[in-house]
Parts: sequence; structure tokens; C-alpha cells
Amino acid sequence: MAKSPEEEHPEKAFGWAATDPSGILSPFNFSRRATGDEDVRFKVLYCGICHSDLHSLKNDWGFSTYPLVPGHEIVGIVTEIGSKVKKFKVGDEVGVGCMVGACHSCSSCSNDHENYCRKTIFTYGATYHDGTTTYGGYSDTMVADERYCVRFPNNLPLDAGAPLLCAGITVYSPLKYYGLTEPGMNIGVVGLGGLGHVAVKFAKAFGLKVTVISTSPSKKKEAVDHLGADSFLVSSDPDQMEAAMETMDGILDTVSAPHAILPLIGLLKCDGKLVMVGAPDKPPELPVLSLLSESRFNKECGHATGRKMVGGSLIGGMKETQEMIDFAAKHNITADIEVVPMDYVNTAMERLAKADIRYRFVIDIGNTLAATKP
Repeated sequence: MAKSPEEEHPEKAFGWAATDPSGILSPFNFSRRATGDEDVRFKVLYCGICHSDLHSLKNDWGFSTYPLVPGHEIVGIVTEIGSKVKKFKVGDEVGVGCMVGACHSCSSCSNDHENYCRKTIFTYGATYHDGTTTYGGYSDTMVADERYCVRFPNNLPLDAGAPLLCAGITVYSPLKYYGLTEPGMNIGVVGLGGLGHVAVKFAKAFGLKVTVISTSPSKKKEAVDHLGADSFLVSSDPDQMEAAMETMDGILDTVSAPHAILPLIGLLKCDGKLVMVGAPDKPPELPVLSLLSESRFNKECGHATGRKMVGGSLIGGMKETQEMIDFAAKHNITADIEVVPMDYVNTAMERLAKADIRYRFVIDIGNTLAATKP
């Protein structure tokens, strides 16, 4: 006989959820499943706020389900493990990122790319194997299959490390996959926000020469003096763009607002790669000749040569995510964060929508959530 929902999810939980596309979060009582044989249960201490949380809360992508408990940058301390768990023990520091399940039988899963499985189960707002809705990390407790848990090294702070579970792997994976990690390479990073500032840190740790590309001249000091970028390029300045033509081996484009990519293609050397990791809500224009030919066939692209690539990347598989976390710990890479209490979350969302954050919000779940219980 099939178990009832109460039997499947007997563990009481408390968090904050939105109940409609207004996106306003408020206290929410719910339940999580009992700890299965291969599950890890942990007390949530911190949860990062990702821009995709804001989109999901407001149903900007058209597939949100309510009530919705966001949060996929979740870190805490293990409180219980299943009988078959091998990688973790009670007391370990762990994290859960953007996904909590996949089919485990397709070619993507077989190659440790669960993030590209057609049946990927995302950490919140998705349907789990048992038919129930997944709830994220704006909550006091989390349970996940150990395959989807990441071990945090002791020297990596949980609060500033939490955003790496999304922002970190989003920029680390394309650098690795597209071969943009050879020391001395010239790499551009478009946008200096939640993704961009972490991209600069990883690129520098790989030994790359980094140019931050932005429409805001005011960000130069931050990019160079604080984050250690080698140079700064104002994309709205024609003279600066002309001087930088054909100088870059690769570019990570982290911007989610609609913007022109043809000028960026012109910055690439022959065989250069422009990798999109932001998600604009309007499709970009892509003149194919800018990828193929020299300027004598393509006047729009100035004097830039061809044979270039425009690609994309979405987070990373679990093996690579653990690799990224270990790399970050080794090189002291963390996100620049502002830690906020749980009852500040709606204000944080308003500020995030205005880009009024440097550079990621992290909710102090462990110290502030309980006080918000009705």
C-alpha cells in the first residue's frame, strides 16, 4: 500500500514562502520526508539569495508553483544520515546547490553531468521522485540524497561560501569545459555583479589575465583594486573597444539583461570563445558572419578575424561542483556578501531587483529564522 503524504513527509519544517506571483515571502510551516537510506539531513545555517530566486518568486519564467520556498545555495551541519550513506557523518559541514535529483541512467548522468539530464530535479519548485514539490533553503532543515550534497572544507566559511553553490559553479564549469584555464590566457568577464565578481576571482586563481567589461566606468576601481582584475574595458566607449579588438582568448558573459553580443565577438582572437552564463529574457542577435569570416566579408565586425564560438553553460554536475568547492577552499575564494536576517528577505529582494547589493545576499537562517515563527 502506498504511503500517505503524512507518512512520506513526517518531519516538520519551517521556512518562508511566497504564495502567489507577487513574490512576497512570509512564514510557512511545511514538512520534509523522513531520512532515507541514502539521505543526508542537515540543519540549515545560511542560504544565499540568487537572482533566479527573484525570477521564480514572481513567476517571470512562467512555471513557478506555489507555495514556493526558494533557496539553492544552502549550507549547514549534518544532523542525521541514512544507513547507506558513505560520504558524510553527523557534524559535517555540507551544502546543497541547484539540484536534488536526476534519472541517473542517461548519458549525461553517466558522465557526471546531472545538470544536463532531461529529468533534473531542481532544489525548489520542482516535482520530486515521490510526486511531491521540492522546497528550498529558506528553511530550518534540509534533506537530500547524498549524491547531491557537497562537503565543505573546514577553511571555507559557510556564509561566504554558500553562493559558490550556484554562482561559483556557474563560472567555474565553463572555464574548465571550454579550455579557458591555461595560465597567461586573456579572459574577459562581462558584468561585475553576483556572477562576474566570482568569475574574476576564479580566473585569477587559474593564472589568467582578466579584463572586466562593463557599461559602468565607476566600477573600474572595484574591479582592479579590490578584485584584482588586470584591466577594465568600458563597452560603451568605441575607442576602448577598438583598442581591445582581437585581444581575448575567451569571454564569460554574465549579464542577464538584453545586450549586444556582436561587439564582444569582435574582442575575441581567432578561435576565441564567448560563453553565455547569464540568461537574458530576449534572444540576442547573432550575425553568423562574425563567427566565420575576416573583415573583408564582414564590415560590421571591423577588422576582427573569424572562426569563433558562442556557447553556453548551466551550473555543473555534482563531481565538478565538489571540485569547484575544493578549488575555492585551496585558493581562498569566497563571494563578497551582505548577511541579512530572515525578516529582511523581502527588502533584500527589492534591493536585488535594483542591483543594490555588492555582490550577494546571504540569509542568516541559523540565528534569525526561529524568531520569525508566528
